[in-house]
Amino acid sequence: MQKTSGIHHITAMVNDAQRNIDFYAGVLGLRLVKKTINYDRPEVYHLYFANESGDPGTVITFFPWGNQLKGRIGTGQVGVTSYVIPTGSLPFWKERLKRFGVRFIHNVRYGEDYLQFQDPDGLELELVERNNGPVNTWSFGGVTPDVAIKGFGGATLISAQPHKTAGVLEEILGLENIGQEESFLRFKSEAEIGNTIDIKLTPSVRGLMGAGTVHHIAWRAKDEEEHKRWRDLLVEKGYYPTEILDRNYFKALYFHEGGGILFEIATDPPGFSIDEPISELGEKLMLPSWLESKREEFEEMLPKVEARVLKGDKE
Repeated sequence: MQKTSGIHHITAMVNDAQRNIDFYAGVLGLRLVKKTINYDRPEVYHLYFANESGDPGTVITFFPWGNQLKGRIGTGQVGVTSYVIPTGSLPFWKERLKRFGVRFIHNVRYGEDYLQFQDPDGLELELVERNNGPVNTWSFGGVTPDVAIKGFGGATLISAQPHKTAGVLEEILGLENIGQEESFLRFKSEAEIGNTIDIKLTPSVRGLMGAGTVHHIAWRAKDEEEHKRWRDLLVEKGYYPTEILDRNYFKALYFHEGGGILFEIATDPPGFSIDEPISELGEKLMLPSWLESKREEFEEMLPKVEARVLKGDKE
């Protein structure tokens, strides 16, 4: 049985592009690794934040669109996105969140300490200390590699039918069920990061798509050959996946699992340096070849945005 090594990326909906960059780059210290457009709605940015080189398992992406309504986190969605930070860095992050006016609470799950908070659009996030995972060598503002977010710790899924979601994680994606604690069922993959998935077992309201909610969660396929095998398996099991789509930086397919959550499977290659050097990632608008002829139109239409050091790091 082939197994995913974990989360490839998570994609969410927000309202304001610059506010989004200020939080994920300015406050959390992630690198803006790609500034492109939503291929399905080219009047909307598609922003990618990750570690220095944009490795799978570290990438969160956003569709910032000012006109979309506020969403509601609930069933059929990723409820919480978890990030891994280096062991011993929790005091730094408590102080940093306080300095930037981000309210947080402390929680314990499976013997681990979590700082839980929201981004400006209401997306639920948490930080957890773990030894696993390579150091993120990116420095930005007041965030240096010794305390920088390494990548995803995992995610909490809110399923309309938890047993069906558990079945997909275990029987299709190859994650291991490591047990239940109170109202959470935990699964793990073999990767060092993006490897811990909790399913919330208590009832929740029905999720509504919109700003402040996760659009989909993507799982890693090591190459195109494995990707095609997964599509064949999904068809065989009756999940009706999409055709394989070219997202320029990876190949993608999508399907809804039995609990209503939109899952994607994405290839690790080719990665974000396919169209610009790693040293220049995220600095300018990047367009796929089939839209390059419309560059002037997009640059005129899209708001001017940038990753910038915030006032709290300049004082």
